[in-house]
This record gives sequence, C-alpha cells and structure tokens, in this order.
Amino acid sequence: MDSFSPNMLKTFKSCPKKYYFKYVQKISMPQKSSFFDKGKKIHALANYYLRGDNIDNLEKSLNNEEQHIWQTLKNNEYFQKTYVASEYNLSCKIGDYWVGGRLDALMKDENNYYILDYKTGAIPKNPEYDFQTVVYLLCASKRYGDNLKFVYIDLKNNQNYIIDFTPERETQYQQQIIEICEEITNTQFPEEIEHSKICSFCEYRKICI
Repeated sequence: MDSFSPNMLKTFKSCPKKYYFKYVQKISMPQKSSFFDKGKKIHALANYYLRGDNIDNLEKSLNNEEQHIWQTLKNNEYFQKTYVASEYNLSCKIGDYWVGGRLDALMKDENNYYILDYKTGAIPKNPEYDFQTVVYLLCASKRYGDNLKFVYIDLKNNQNYIIDFTPERETQYQQQIIEICEEITNTQFPEEIEHSKICSFCEYRKICI
C-alpha cells in the first residue's frame, strides 16, 4: 500500500471527489505557478543555507519582499538551533496504514527536537490537529523519541506557533490517522458530493460533474 501524505488526507477530508481525481485517477490540473513561487524560493534557500552551501548569489536575486521574509526566517530563534536535517522525508506505520511526508527542517537543542514548518502564507486553522502536524510528529517520534515540538514559523506576521508532543496527543493522533485512512480505504469512488462556494476555486471544477 502506498503511503498517505498530509496533502492526501487533507484533500480527502475537504472533498473525496477531488481526492478521486487527483490521487486515484491521477489527473493533474494546471495551476498558476505564481501562487507558489515565493514559498518555493524561500524553502529552497533555507535548505541550501542549513546544509552549509554558499547562497550569496541566491540572496542577491531576491526582491525586497523576499529579502524581508528571508531575514525574518534567518533571525528566528528556532531556525538558529542546531541543524539535524532539512527537506527530510519521514514515514511510519500507524495501525495498518503507512503515512509520511517531507519536513522543512529538523533542529535540536539539549532538551528537544523541533520540526520546523515555514509559512509565507497562513498557518492552518487548527494547527494542533492539522494532518501535517499529526503525520510529522508521529513519524518523527518513531525515530527521535517523544521530546518533540512542532513549530509553525509564520513569516508573514513574524510569529511562532508551537505544539508539544504529549502522550495524550500521540494517542489522539494515532486514532485520527487510523480513522481517516479507514474512511479512504472503504470509500467507493467516485463519490457524489454537494457542491459549495469553495468548489468555484477548485482546479478540478471543469471536470467535476
């Protein structure tokens, strides 16, 4: 069985039919790259910087807005902790299901490991139970133990949102993953849906009947 990523789980939760188009039928729909350019550039720059690569020329290519975002990230207290890995793939088995994803960065100090996720846009509405938080913490705990924190770095507002990994959360997270994976596995695709206002922003709207 393939591993479920946070994006797969989020997509199914928001719209099973979109999940069907994207991950079952594997239909790829074009989207405006400009929506993602800024975030991709900052993530790539952060990866090179943390690995110790020379980024002088890349820094010079940033526009004023990107320069401000990059300096905000470089000055962040969690970004300055001891480097472990960046753009780091992790996976683990929860119940009968494999889940996994790619961490922006993993840092540490004498007490904890920190999963960093940089956001040039908004952080999730319910970050403690967002599938990205859940999957990354569960997978990292299998390798690094329970002294874990998830840190959303809100680069737009220069704020950190920190989530502690507790035994209670671990139990809740495991149940959350098992329930959504079972739902996906037992769904008969394609599934009919009720259309809503959000459908007008979906890249699959032209083929969704």
